[in-house]
Amino acid sequence: MTGPRAFCSWSGGKDSMLALHRSLDAGVRVEALLTMFDESGARSRSHGVPPALMRAQAQSLGIPLVEGRAGWSDYEAVFTQQLRTFAAEGLTHGVFGDIDLQPHRDWEEKVCAGAGLEALLPLWQQPRRALVDELLALGYRSRVVCVDARYLDASFCGREFDAAFIADLPPGVDACGENGEFHTFVFDGPRFARPVPHRLLRVHELRSSTPATGHHFMAELA
Repeated sequence: MTGPRAFCSWSGGKDSMLALHRSLDAGVRVEALLTMFDESGARSRSHGVPPALMRAQAQSLGIPLVEGRAGWSDYEAVFTQQLRTFAAEGLTHGVFGDIDLQPHRDWEEKVCAGAGLEALLPLWQQPRRALVDELLALGYRSRVVCVDARYLDASFCGREFDAAFIADLPPGVDACGENGEFHTFVFDGPRFARPVPHRLLRVHELRSSTPATGHHFMAELA
């Protein structure tokens, strides 16, 4: 194994999964999945997945999960400190699943540079729909765990991310969800030793005055 040593910024969703898949195919040695949780550690940031499922996912993928906890105010500081720890352990790169949102790439390159690492974005500037088709063709299966109520109603939350889900999306909603319309949790596919057991408990509405949170429908998984 002579490829670069890296961590993967890990939401547990489909874009992270495809970025990981492509990186491993390219010979990158991904030695850690870094997931940021809320201050309590009870739910992952943005996607709202409980840590037990994130750990089961990482275990099936055979890559250690590194868990960070932060509020939005100290997110960057906590994230950057963990990157410095990775660098001290000999890692040289970070893998990210962003596709074409330049502010996201700018931030990722900034925090990596601050820790002496280099950002890798395997999906960058690829056609969004082509990435979706690739993911499904590879056999990855995902659950939709969060939808932005500005774009989708509660009926889309908790569904499997598949061809039927994509066909039902209203006009103007990106099939990749790159604009934040929805988020996913990957539970099976070619890189998994076994499917991640989970069940949908309920879908609940989450309202907040915080711009970073907004108005969403969240799938509670166990």
